[in-house]
Amino acid sequence: MKGVILHGGHGTRLRPLTHTGPKQLIPVANKPMSQYALEDLRDSGVNDIAIVVGDSLSNKVQNYYKNGQEFGVRTTYIHQKQPNGIAHAISLAEDFVGDSPFIVYLGDNLLKGKIAEFVKVFKESNFDAMILLCKVKNPQRFGVAKFDKSGNLLELVEKPKEPPSNYALTGIYFLKPIIFKIIKGLKPSWRGELEITEALQGLLDSGHPIGYKFVTGWWKDTGTVEDILEANRLVLDDIKKEAEGIIEENTSIQGRVTIGKETIIRRGALIRGPAIIGRSTVVEKHVFVGPYTSIGNNVKIKRGEIENSIIMDGCQIEINGKITDSLIGAGTTLTTNQRSPKGCRLVVGENSRIVL
Repeated sequence: MKGVILHGGHGTRLRPLTHTGPKQLIPVANKPMSQYALEDLRDSGVNDIAIVVGDSLSNKVQNYYKNGQEFGVRTTYIHQKQPNGIAHAISLAEDFVGDSPFIVYLGDNLLKGKIAEFVKVFKESNFDAMILLCKVKNPQRFGVAKFDKSGNLLELVEKPKEPPSNYALTGIYFLKPIIFKIIKGLKPSWRGELEITEALQGLLDSGHPIGYKFVTGWWKDTGTVEDILEANRLVLDDIKKEAEGIIEENTSIQGRVTIGKETIIRRGALIRGPAIIGRSTVVEKHVFVGPYTSIGNNVKIKRGEIENSIIMDGCQIEINGKITDSLIGAGTTLTTNQRSPKGCRLVVGENSRIVL
């Protein structure tokens, strides 16, 4: 069985962060979102993985994953020149897949329960496709499944105004190569894309067996800043207490906090978990790092309070107030003047310099 990670799209709702890199490389708990997908595939026994990259900044993806050896897999890169839909991206992997069954995993989706048990079910079934469904509060945002009274799958509808159920398709699809024939017969939807829901519907209409399973735990599609911060909270809820750095005396570390190698937490700092702090980072005295905060590598926090936020690699922060519910791009410098506000919510792109 092979794996296909979709790593394209423009990520317009996450600008300015996506002006300088694909959204799937935005870190959640100090790990790029797409790495969760890659590791989930690997841990399910899928080691041959194609990554479908977009036409914008795809070099960053290849520079990060390289040939996959560091992650215990073998990677192949496929280029999608235009974001013409999930089904179109899947179609580009036909030569890579060959005659093998395969799993498509959207690179901006996170799943707590992992997919190993579903891989086993699919291998042992006669399904030509299998989908994972999750009950959601806002099904209008997703592809949605419709069932009959007996629970049989009848229809899949993309972003319906009047959803037939509350069960959304997660961004994980178990497929056999017959799907490529169906995709070749698709026409662009009203969005100008080849829709995966229409491809799966084509399988259903042609009499091909499609199975479905409900995910356990949480599933998160990270299309907005709010989604990413929520995913960060969900991942940090399961974090373990671990300290590999240097923690000076009279420092308060409360709850589950992970501290990376060569990181220094100065005397008088307060870290309240769940939180994660990367490698070679310095947290100075009187700094407060609150719950649900992820701080990357090579960060320097000289002054201020941070809570429920993601601070990416190489940032420098020296503020009088508080940062909350924020997403700060790599290499950013944040400082304040004497009349700085008491609290801020920020979304800042890479290598910015802001005086509050």
